Amino acid sequence: MSTLRTHDGRSAADITGASRQDAGRAPAVHDGHRSEAGTGELVRQATQQVSELMRAELRLAVAELKDKGRHAGTGAGMFGGAALVGLFGAAALLTAVIAAIALVLPVWASALIIGGALVAVAGVLALLGIAQTKRATPAKPERAMDEARMTVHDLKERATHR
Repeated sequence: MSTLRTHDGRSAADITGASRQDAGRAPAVHDGHRSEAGTGELVRQATQQVSELMRAELRLAVAELKDKGRHAGTGAGMFGGAALVGLFGAAALLTAVIAAIALVLPVWASALIIGGALVAVAGVLALLGIAQTKRATPAKPERAMDEARMTVHDLKERATHR
């Protein structure tokens, strides 16, 4: 591909700051006058550049989301591991509490007391969970729907009064 040169030896790409890819499309220089590209050509180039820019932005977004997804997956795995280790730690602490109570009572009685306390805590948590689940159903945004209905109603009223 030949490059157009000005009277001082510089290429048109050097003057305009265009990339090597754009050097072949730079305006020609004839007798000291530049021939300008037509409006259609400029629109075509702008459309092509915007399209290339959008594709590059999408590639960047995909790469960023993949990276964040990898980190999120690693973090979730670490949280799962922490939960498992925490569960084992809680079991060890409960065993220690049973052993401490066993100094005063028989081992079976201390285990029964701690087991009963754990079942009671589980029951309270289950009741609280049921209450929260009932508040979440039905799974539709009722307040937002009511607000939208009121807005439509108000707009209809204003439209009919004008």
